[in-house]
Amino acid sequence: MTTAVLYRVLRITTLAGLLTMPLAGWASAWGVAVDEQTGLPGLSHGGGPAMQAKYDFWAADWRWTGFYSRFKVEAPGRYSLEGKNKDLDFDLRANILRRDDKALTWTFDLDAHSRQSNVKGGGLVFQFDPALVAGEMGAPQLLPGNTGWAWGKQDRHVEMRFEPPLAKVYFEQGNPSEVRAFFYQDPIVPGHQQVKATLTLNGDIGLEPTTTERFGLADPARWPDDQLDWQTSPVDLAFLNAPEKPAGKRGFVKADGERLVFADGTPVRFWGTNLSAYALFKTPDEEIKRQARRLSALGVNLVRLHHHDSPWVSPNIFGDVSTLRDTQRLNAESQRKIDLWIKSLKDEGLYVWLDLHVQRPLTAADDIFAFDELAKGERAADLKGYAYVNVTIQQAMKRFAEQYLTHVNTYTGLAYKDDPAVAAVLITNENDITQHFGNALLPDKQVPRHSQLYMDAAKAFALRTGLPADQVWRAWEHGPSKLFLNDLEHRFDADMIQHLRGLGVKVPIATTSTWGGNGLSALPALTSGDLIDAHSYGGSGQLQRNPLTSDNLVNWLGAAQVVGLPMTVSEWNAEPFPTPDRHSLPLYVAASGAYQGWDAILQYAYSQQAFNPGWRTADNWHAYNDPALLATLPAAALLYRRADVQPAQTRYVFAPTPETLYGRQISPNNSVLLRTAMEKGRLQIALPQTTQLPWLQPRQAAPGAQVLSDPDHSLLAADASAATSDTGQLRRDWRQGLYTIDSPLTQAATGWLGGQTVNLANIQVQSRTPYASVVVQSLDGKPFAQSRSLLISLGTRAVPREDDKTPFHVEPLEGRLSIKAGKGLRLFSRNAAGEEQALPVSYRDGRYQIDFDGQRMANWLFLK
Repeated sequence: MTTAVLYRVLRITTLAGLLTMPLAGWASAWGVAVDEQTGLPGLSHGGGPAMQAKYDFWAADWRWTGFYSRFKVEAPGRYSLEGKNKDLDFDLRANILRRDDKALTWTFDLDAHSRQSNVKGGGLVFQFDPALVAGEMGAPQLLPGNTGWAWGKQDRHVEMRFEPPLAKVYFEQGNPSEVRAFFYQDPIVPGHQQVKATLTLNGDIGLEPTTTERFGLADPARWPDDQLDWQTSPVDLAFLNAPEKPAGKRGFVKADGERLVFADGTPVRFWGTNLSAYALFKTPDEEIKRQARRLSALGVNLVRLHHHDSPWVSPNIFGDVSTLRDTQRLNAESQRKIDLWIKSLKDEGLYVWLDLHVQRPLTAADDIFAFDELAKGERAADLKGYAYVNVTIQQAMKRFAEQYLTHVNTYTGLAYKDDPAVAAVLITNENDITQHFGNALLPDKQVPRHSQLYMDAAKAFALRTGLPADQVWRAWEHGPSKLFLNDLEHRFDADMIQHLRGLGVKVPIATTSTWGGNGLSALPALTSGDLIDAHSYGGSGQLQRNPLTSDNLVNWLGAAQVVGLPMTVSEWNAEPFPTPDRHSLPLYVAASGAYQGWDAILQYAYSQQAFNPGWRTADNWHAYNDPALLATLPAAALLYRRADVQPAQTRYVFAPTPETLYGRQISPNNSVLLRTAMEKGRLQIALPQTTQLPWLQPRQAAPGAQVLSDPDHSLLAADASAATSDTGQLRRDWRQGLYTIDSPLTQAATGWLGGQTVNLANIQVQSRTPYASVVVQSLDGKPFAQSRSLLISLGTRAVPREDDKTPFHVEPLEGRLSIKAGKGLRLFSRNAAGEEQALPVSYRDGRYQIDFDGQRMANWLFLK
């Protein structure tokens, strides 16, 4: 069947029978749904997690053991889960039933196959939002006799009751935010046991469908295959890079206040991705060149080379990991592959971001002080955290930087440090001590010589600043410790930056990134570099997160924007794979970044696997063959790089006092100001002058900015359900789960479109597909009325085959798209081979109308 039948010319104007009842807007502010990863209940508040549950089991000495399970929706309101724990030798099955609108039941059947002694046991772990525990919900209460728990007040209450009573139900270390409910304690004896659990709700908490139920229970195997060719691009945006070929022609990138510019003063905005691991070292040479061309066609102009040193990648930059004696020499062939990637990308007008450290495995032969206590009997050791106190690790990192950056590229004849196609350098990936790895140095972590170095540094800082010595070292607490940790991190950063500048590095240097739940107290040390870099990952439902109560991945990125410095995002994505709404994220992230004034946005990742004809899989880290992400990534690149979305006219600057910044945890998770400011204008953080940190440069907010000091102050009304940007171009309705972009050159609607009519300046979208993305853009840079080339990007669910094989099954869109544009354009699609095929389209009253029949699919159409 030809693709021409994909669309029917509309002969009538009535919509009778086309639209269903709206599929969004029904959800309550509080809701419980069965999680499709665990088969356990999850309580949401405003779209964000209020209570989450998981399985955890431990062997001796609290050694964690893996529990692996598979969840299935058997029918609406009826689910099953099967799981196995090989370490403790038991199986678990669960049948789950939605009993009514206020109750769910679980029947757990556990079969232990052998006796397991001297184990801790395990079962279910329930984690409650600490802010809600401290606030409106109060602390959970344990039911008597190990029979469960209850949470909430009289008008909003949830209870989980087990029968028969469990082995143990308790607060973990007395923490009311975590309840552990154990099926097993020591010893585990062979045999079968059955436990029934009932979750009951009252008040305004409602039961909600699972993700699969809400998106629709269609069998993906019946959907068409994707139309992607992994070696070519479905669209061609290479014209964006043509003026820059070869990359570097405008001179080195530099930080100029809050923006990035080239040496000739030309401002630059980077849209990019990551090439990681095996993609770097095992891709054939000709394919490297082909993928560089494909990346350019997809609209990318910056590529980060990542996981070049990680121990699970073989070969890596040091060579074959299985025969690796030390990490003091770079492998010539691995280096040549990096050379070719840089050369190929440069030729296409793409710039490169170089990481110096990601996950380098130090060995005994690397001559590292106290290596034995880091390795703990293993062949190799990680350096994260320890590098901040161990001079020999610092020296090893400097040696690598010198070898890597002074290496002369075989193909360009330039050392990396001298190549203006290299746009930025990162010292160490996701390696802060202000929140994540400071705890690794504490006295109870069995690294006594490193702990001594840490404690000595803490005592010296306390003596120098007059802060209490008994508090400065307590890395897990806010207060004096955050001052010390920022100072310790800064000292390492300053020394490394001095070394890199001494080598001749000219481009902006990032120290590490804010990531993984870092609060604002992690930002001061990051200002040691030339820019602030951020990472953020989110799950399904980001558009539905109510900023009055819940954070989303964009909030975590926005909270990294510091007054006076450029801001980059070197990693963003959604997980777990495959989130059904992931095609929304490129549009949401790109439009938010353009509105907020971010300088670079890089998706993670284009690929971690080699580009080889014979073997390809679907994975969260392989966007190159994912039709859901690629459906909208080019559209996102175009709107961001071309500045189709206007920057915010209003600046909201959060200016905490030192006592607020260091004395309490402030993050998008608990600050309504950080979340709501981004909906109304540009959010920035002004770091305060801090007596104990003389190196921290306070930067003044721009004239006219609204300076705010209360992190608990909301900029939205308490009953708000949507927000429109101050430019009028962006609107997010979290109650409906709908996001729109309405600019002269890009118009888009993404989210729960089913049963709704969305009207923008030049397009109207009517969809029967519950969740979709529809984007229309001018390719020639002219407003719709004058444009002679329009790109239509369509995003729906895409599911890989069994065992994550490709091609994907792609959900066909059903509905109608109307476009107001000049007369005389024709509609085309392109197949996987890149061949264009003309499609019928009607033109009436100045509008093109396209009907999607829900049978055939295409992610990209061209009206030209």
